[in-house]
Amino acid sequence: MHARLARVITFWFCLLSATTTIAAGTARDLLPQTVIPAGAGVQGLSEADAGSGIREALAQGVGNAIRRLGRTDGFLADQAVHILIPRKVRKITDGARKLGAGKLVDEFEVSMNRAAEQAVPAAAEVFTDAVRQMSLQDALGIVQGGEDAGTRYFRRVTEDKLRAKFLPIVATATGASGATRNFKKLNKMTALLGGLMANGDQPFDLDTYVTDQAMNGLFHYIAEEEKSIRKNPLGQASNLLRRVFGH
Repeated sequence: MHARLARVITFWFCLLSATTTIAAGTARDLLPQTVIPAGAGVQGLSEADAGSGIREALAQGVGNAIRRLGRTDGFLADQAVHILIPRKVRKITDGARKLGAGKLVDEFEVSMNRAAEQAVPAAAEVFTDAVRQMSLQDALGIVQGGEDAGTRYFRRVTEDKLRAKFLPIVATATGASGATRNFKKLNKMTALLGGLMANGDQPFDLDTYVTDQAMNGLFHYIAEEEKSIRKNPLGQASNLLRRVFGH
């Protein structure tokens, strides 16, 4: 068991050392701090202590992704997660550009990204809850899983809650930033070209689309973080980690 605990703690303390504090200090405020005496070995850690350390490291681990995206230009200036106008409504936006409303289309795209940037910080509380509820067996499964096992675990246990958190924030942000108003204007303008929706599709739900894209962007960077740590965990080991294992 000690060897397995060592692997778990090694992985997640590497994660802790590679990332920054979770947005607005949420995890630090909500999770108890784990203090491990300098020079303590695995034998000096109980399963409860190890579990607390892993949870704290996990909470810190998503901080980099949240801070990266939950700021001005977090989505807008990052081509990996930039939210594009969806294909379903490009007939509308293309028509608007032909009518000389290209600036309106650009503002619409910017406002979607701004809404996602405002929503992402709300993920901190959801991830903190997920980490608190994680069992030691869950942690072992993550370490022994594939390169994105931790990301898949987070997605499975947080997706519904994240959507519930993000959607009202996105809805408020799109309204405040003008995205919804702009989209309605685009609909009216392209009505002159005939047919607002391609192929008789249902009306496009802007807020759901932005919410899903915001979540995809967040999990994209959580996965990138996990892959990097798995590829070279010892290269990211902190002094704290070395003290824990006495090596």
